[in-house]
Amino acid sequence: MITETKQLTQPAAARKNTWLEKAKPHIELIAALFSGLLIVVGWVLSKNGLYSTSIVVYLASFLIGGYAKAKEGIEDTIADRELNVEMLMILAAIGSAIIGYWTEGAILIFIFALSGALETYTMNKSHKEISALMDLQPEEALRITNGFEETVSVSQLNIGDLILVKPGERVPSDGKITDGRTNIDEAAITGESIPVSKSLDDEVFAGTVNLRGTITVEITKPASETLFQKIITLVQSAQSEKSPSQLFIERFEGTYVKVVLTVVGLMMFLPHFVLAWSWTETFYRAMILLVVASPCALVASIMPATLSAISNGARHGILFKGGIHLENLGNLQAIALDKTGTLTKGKPEVTDIIIREGLTEENFLFHIASIENYSNHPLATSIVRYAKTKLATDIVKPDNMEDISGNGVQAYINGVLWKVGKADFVGRSEAEQFNNGIALTLAEQGKTIVYARDEQGIAGILTLKDVVRAETIAAIKALKNEGIHTVMLTGDGEKTAKAIAVESHIDTYIAECLPETKVYEVKRLKEQFGTVAMVGDGINDAPALATASVGIAMGEGTDVALETADVVLMKNDLPRIAEAVKLSKKMNRIIKQNVIFSISVIMILIASNFLQFLDLPYGVIGHEGSTILVILNSLRLLRN
Repeated sequence: MITETKQLTQPAAARKNTWLEKAKPHIELIAALFSGLLIVVGWVLSKNGLYSTSIVVYLASFLIGGYAKAKEGIEDTIADRELNVEMLMILAAIGSAIIGYWTEGAILIFIFALSGALETYTMNKSHKEISALMDLQPEEALRITNGFEETVSVSQLNIGDLILVKPGERVPSDGKITDGRTNIDEAAITGESIPVSKSLDDEVFAGTVNLRGTITVEITKPASETLFQKIITLVQSAQSEKSPSQLFIERFEGTYVKVVLTVVGLMMFLPHFVLAWSWTETFYRAMILLVVASPCALVASIMPATLSAISNGARHGILFKGGIHLENLGNLQAIALDKTGTLTKGKPEVTDIIIREGLTEENFLFHIASIENYSNHPLATSIVRYAKTKLATDIVKPDNMEDISGNGVQAYINGVLWKVGKADFVGRSEAEQFNNGIALTLAEQGKTIVYARDEQGIAGILTLKDVVRAETIAAIKALKNEGIHTVMLTGDGEKTAKAIAVESHIDTYIAECLPETKVYEVKRLKEQFGTVAMVGDGINDAPALATASVGIAMGEGTDVALETADVVLMKNDLPRIAEAVKLSKKMNRIIKQNVIFSISVIMILIASNFLQFLDLPYGVIGHEGSTILVILNSLRLLRN
């Protein structure tokens, strides 16, 4: 019987906990609505002659609706040793009750509590992005030690550990595949919905999903330093860091509250003696002033808008490290972009093959790839990769392979000496005359020329180019549409830089840039344009990223670039920059709307009160209504 009782009672407890957990995030809203319900009950009781009972109900409304804000106000006042807007509202509500306006005081508390619930909703909505990310982080991993499998906490994994990731499981930590092939869903990291094929030595990231085969992964980073964890840290820091506008409002709030209380104190006496108002009217107008002069709407003008914009950006793969960077992005006048890996793919691709008459392209590629396969030159990998997609036969190992540093490689294939490399290495005069000097034309297009020579002379040329990303032109166009001047900074030579700049539709370019040159150019742009952004992905870009008004890193870039930048594009998607600028401009526009609207309402209400046009109920509705409208206006930034 005891066992049966446990089986019956446990689900009920679980259901209770679930209900409480679901209700907890909405407790402020529930309290505000219940407070509103009590106001209705109190009003009905007062209209039916039960005035004393209605006061008890109103008091309950005060306590239930005002508890959260009163607690917050008192705690902040004690901590900061400075009065705040919450204390003004408490005093205004108490003052209303003192002069017999119980209904108005209760309504003031109700609407103030409702606006507070809306602010909390904005915060929760923003923090929801973190919760969603945290849910994607596995807590356990299957570690392989001396051939035995054991389930361990992800925090126990060390660099060099081997883990087993089965189909359908999330990768617990960053690493590289040491055994197996699979397809990985990297949408959580890059936003790309198409699965990526992964095999031996390919990188995998924490939080991504293994879709097909079982793989063995060697851990390359501790759990605290994975790319996934960095994303979470970025969003968390963005939510806690305040923009300059928000910091100004918070500093202004303390002074403003003191001024209001001083003026209200004078208002309780001066009008009686100077304007011959009755004591009742004087105190009544002082209480209305206390209500309408409170900067609730002004205080709520910025933070909800900033959090909503950060949340929107995180949802679309744009991570801001703080409100200050989001705010600055809207004032952008110029943007400097690194070339390699930012505007271009960062991996040279074969673009042209021109061969001697009587030689086939397949035969030419066979000899070139066989030699380059054993070369350590950076371009060799691209050539071999391209050749393997074109050849029907396997490449061979050449004889007497010799790598001449800075010039090229030479080797024998089937007894024939082949040379692959620069013009000087194969014979400049003959190389430049090959095919009516076509190499010079190709070089003007920013392409790198690789020459090949056999015993009969120049066998052919092969060109490579760091190809411009498909989305680059659209991204540059979008930035120009926002009125932003675009500049390319690259370490490449003049010809290559010019070709890429023309192809990308960049306004201006600076070639042969060292890291210190990029810093100098960013400083010069700041002097010329004011607010300047820098976009990059490499270690050499980090100093320029730190120098710029806003540093923007590509998500697939180096750790140094990610840590230095102010904004991170999780997927290397350049058009997102223009989207981030638009989001920033929209946020700044909404903040201006909120500030102008809230100040205007306060001024109108104060003037109306002084001219004795305004009654307390309308003062409460006008003031608190403006606060709710300001928050609702900010919530528009949550929309896609």
